[in-house]
Amino acid sequence: MSLVRTAAIVLRYFYLVRGSLSRVFPLFAWVAIDMVLWGFITKYLNTFTSAGFSFVPRLLGAVLLWDFLVRAMQGVTITFFEDVWSRNFLNIFATPLSVSEYIGGLVLSSIVTSAVGLVVMLVLATSLFGLSFFAYGIMLVPFLLVLFLFGIALGILGSGMVLRLGPASEWFIWPIPALIAPFAGVFYPLSTLPQWMRDISLLLPPSYVFEGMRAVVSGAPVSGTALLWSGCLTVLYVLFAYWFFIRTYRRAVRTGLIARYSAETVS
Repeated sequence: MSLVRTAAIVLRYFYLVRGSLSRVFPLFAWVAIDMVLWGFITKYLNTFTSAGFSFVPRLLGAVLLWDFLVRAMQGVTITFFEDVWSRNFLNIFATPLSVSEYIGGLVLSSIVTSAVGLVVMLVLATSLFGLSFFAYGIMLVPFLLVLFLFGIALGILGSGMVLRLGPASEWFIWPIPALIAPFAGVFYPLSTLPQWMRDISLLLPPSYVFEGMRAVVSGAPVSGTALLWSGCLTVLYVLFAYWFFIRTYRRAVRTGLIARYSAETVS
């Protein structure tokens, strides 16, 4: 695996972003809107609570962490979709670039774009609404790591689905975070959910993160076993997503689908 060829994918995306305001704007605009909107919602809710209780670390912190996961996923899919929209796959894979190097480039692009979003969210949340990340302590590091890797897994899996079904299936990918959020317990404890939804939540790494976040804010201990299990699940999802993308790519090459890639394909 060549790091130079992997970095070339990132450099290519940088040139695309640099030359287009429409690509720069989404890197920070939507997360900024989320932070401002939810920040004022939390301030409004705080007017109804007793002294000593604040929705800011519980609700605004959850929004920030969830948006970070979404940006990690979209950092992969958007870079991939640039090749979908330009029908550039034949040009990409006619080069010595391997599939693993291509996926590595998507992940590196996601690291950069999600980092930009995270910095914007941190600045707004701390300066405007007083969200202190000292409240989460050192646990913030594993929380972010699990969410980032799970977002990467979703992004690679979604890219593989589009590669398999065609560009028209892009619209199957955008709703994925919204479909997962109710099961992940982003804004409420998992005990709120019916049993069948809690059973699904046990298979989702973010659910352990948000339960742990609420435990930290409440002063309760975080279950190390649960956090370790969420990390193991995340690694499994990343490996499965990578296997799925590789398998889908090989099938597309074997059947000639990659040469017939069109915007109407959904099969």
